[in-house]
Amino acid sequence: MRTQRPFVAALLALSACAALAQAKPWSAIGRAATPAEIKAWDIDVRADFKGLPPGKGSVAQGELLWEAKCASCHGSFGESNEVFTPLVGGTTRADIERGRVASLTAAGVPHRTTLMKVSKVSTLWDYIHRAMPWNAPKSLSTDEVYAATAYLLSLADVVPADFTLSDKNIAEVQKRLPNRNGKVFGHDLWDVAGKGDVKNAACMAKCPVDGKVTSAFPDSEWGSNGNLADQNRLVGPLRGVVANGSK
Repeated sequence: MRTQRPFVAALLALSACAALAQAKPWSAIGRAATPAEIKAWDIDVRADFKGLPPGKGSVAQGELLWEAKCASCHGSFGESNEVFTPLVGGTTRADIERGRVASLTAAGVPHRTTLMKVSKVSTLWDYIHRAMPWNAPKSLSTDEVYAATAYLLSLADVVPADFTLSDKNIAEVQKRLPNRNGKVFGHDLWDVAGKGDVKNAACMAKCPVDGKVTSAFPDSEWGSNGNLADQNRLVGPLRGVVANGSK
């Protein structure tokens, strides 16, 4: 019996090692998130308004809320530059009609306000919901977020003073946002002789392994960021190119 004990012990040790080898090293770490935890994190609102919770808030309610919780940083009319850059200003009724803010490309405009740049109402709603007020983020109720958003939009004449913003009509309000057409998609970083700087077929699955990506760079832009060869480490595969004004 004495001669069998070391053998049995060794066999048990090998079995334990095999079990540990098969188990994933992270299998005992953490736990599944609870539905309440997932709900607390899953608060984003997409551009198509998916994720927007039901609710409503009027411009009048938003004005009272704004004076109490927002004006100290943004001014009573969103015009203050004391703490942050202004939220309102630089947009016109003509911008609302065409969906592109002319002041963004005009000379002599001192600021780029939020309502000059933003292209989606969902961006305003989502940011106010998760980040405002600055000293107490996520403290606003859903209806208060609607009200604050409604008041901000009213300051730029996107909605009238007697308007009530809700999940039911926010998509229609989107159609009046001054810079709703301001984002441009499908363009290239550089334009080289009338062609994009990168040319390759979009591929997300079953991509050809021998596919070739081609790119180009305008002669006028060599050296626009200094000499790249001097900006790389002396170790590793990348050395950079001499880009001090010439190839």
